[in-house]
Amino acid sequence: MKEKDKEKETYKYNYKTKMKHVNSGSNAIYGWGLVAALFYYLQHVTTYWDGVIGIIKALLWPAFLLFKVFTLIKM
Repeated sequence: MKEKDKEKETYKYNYKTKMKHVNSGSNAIYGWGLVAALFYYLQHVTTYWDGVIGIIKALLWPAFLLFKVFTLIKM
């Protein structure tokens, strides 16, 4: 009975490590997109509040993009 529990724990551990590697690529793409969006929005900042709004837009750009795509395909 105890050996089966050990096998389950090993399987869960292997499953978690596989999932970690699968998600790492999308996190890197989002990170580069965040840096690029920050550069884009902050290069023309003239006031403090323009900078704050630029940072918020840089964090939320995927939501803006998906909203625009969904409106274009009428979903």
